[in-house]
Amino acid sequence: MDYKIDSEIQTVKQRFEIIGNSPKLNNAIRVAMQVAPTDMSVLITGESGAGKESFSKIIHSLSHRKHGQFIAINCGAIPEGTIDSELFGHEKGAFTGAHEARKGYFEVTNGGTIFLDEIGEMPVSTQARLLRVLENGEFIKVGSSKVLKTDVRIIAATNVDLTEAIEKGKFREDLYYRLNTVPIMVPPLRERGEDVLLLFRKFATDFSDNYRTKPISLTDSAKEMLMKFRFPGNIRQLKNLVEQMSVLEMDHQIDADTLLKYLPKTTSYLPALVSGEKGSDEHKNFSERDILYKVLFDMKRDMSEMKGLIHQILSEDTSRSEILSQHKRLFNDMDTPAPPPAYPSEPREEPTPNPLKPIMLETGKERTEEDTDTYDIEDITHETEDDDSLSLEKKEKELIIMALQKNNNKRKYAARDLGISERTLYRKIKQYEIDN
Repeated sequence: MDYKIDSEIQTVKQRFEIIGNSPKLNNAIRVAMQVAPTDMSVLITGESGAGKESFSKIIHSLSHRKHGQFIAINCGAIPEGTIDSELFGHEKGAFTGAHEARKGYFEVTNGGTIFLDEIGEMPVSTQARLLRVLENGEFIKVGSSKVLKTDVRIIAATNVDLTEAIEKGKFREDLYYRLNTVPIMVPPLRERGEDVLLLFRKFATDFSDNYRTKPISLTDSAKEMLMKFRFPGNIRQLKNLVEQMSVLEMDHQIDADTLLKYLPKTTSYLPALVSGEKGSDEHKNFSERDILYKVLFDMKRDMSEMKGLIHQILSEDTSRSEILSQHKRLFNDMDTPAPPPAYPSEPREEPTPNPLKPIMLETGKERTEEDTDTYDIEDITHETEDDDSLSLEKKEKELIIMALQKNNNKRKYAARDLGISERTLYRKIKQYEIDN
């Protein structure tokens, strides 16, 4: 970026009070400046609260329509039954309550600019009317047959994926390409780096002037925490955060602990270990099961390692050898290694059948070479005290049943999911009488 363009961008920032030096932000401003002198349609995309309306004002103010009217309309805030009347007007008696004729925004803004915010919320029937305005500048009032002309520049904005809305039939494809002549992507706050700190200081200064107090400031640890926060509400959320602390905090030096009290508590979700179609309840259930498998078998591995360590310590201490003899049953599996954790989402040689299919185990069938053990992994045993053994055995039985259901009773894949050998699984099936 040369010095002249950079200087012009800084001038625009000062004029419209845009704070930040992020390269993505500067690029969006540059595109807005370049498209402003034309009459091309512009589609501004970005998350809610990222400042999309500021870019529409930049385009209008730098265009030859700057002396005309500028109207910003939130399409999502107008009821579906009245949006046609609001945009295009209506004749007297066109519908119940239309006691007199009314001009719409496209008529009163002739020669100016209309900013259609949340264009993705516009009804499909209204989209057809808007497309006609974009193509030839014509529209018809509600309840009229007379074609009217208008010279209006349209700037649209959305925080939703319009291509996905097109696939769902909620947005017209031809209108999308007509609006998207020049796209402008407004970056979210979390992608603007140290702009977060610049905006924080700006808001803190503004609120201190309003409330006649000393502006709040951040410690180094608080700055680091603030920059790591994702800000789903973007600039609007940051502004509200600064205002809250400016009013409520007596100590104007904000540390990390104080900042943490004002940041919303976000819920952590475990990552899905299986892939599937987006939104599928069946695959969501699989993910939860697989996570449960992994957690339980990781716990089993940790317990085995702990038992091995205790066994080693007691064996080396001859004075405590009687403890081993008293609890021999607890350590009788120490001669074999603990099974490694299993990851059920590993690729398989064949697609996983329907997991909801009832169990139909074949009993009495002679085991083939395919059924023999292909993993040198020892049995999973739960050698614990008597009051815990029943509960552990119950959980183990439930896991085995779940694994068999998931793999359509194929012991080879069920054993792989469980992290045990097929021979061990076969013995467990007999032990827990899982026959039906």
